[in-house]
Amino acid sequence: MALLLPIIVFVGMYFLILRPQQKRMKEREAMVRAAGVGDEVATVGGVIGVIVAEEDENVVSLEVDTDVELRVQRRSIGEIISKAGEVDDDADETDNED
Repeated sequence: MALLLPIIVFVGMYFLILRPQQKRMKEREAMVRAAGVGDEVATVGGVIGVIVAEEDENVVSLEVDTDVELRVQRRSIGEIISKAGEVDDDADETDNED
């Protein structure tokens, strides 16, 4: 009986904390690996740019301004703002209203 409480606490911690964190890490890793040339991304440091080249599996080149490219590690990508080939419907609607 004395071992039952620690076991229950460990199982509860696993399902409430560890398992969801592992799931978020896997989702983020999949998102980072899915980022490709032409995608607009934001780094964890706040730099926003478009991926113009994939140098290898761990390094990409971001174009942050005209003729300004930064080489960053792929794992520093914090989010994908827009995928290559996506059409922004809101921008098209505002252009047509004029």
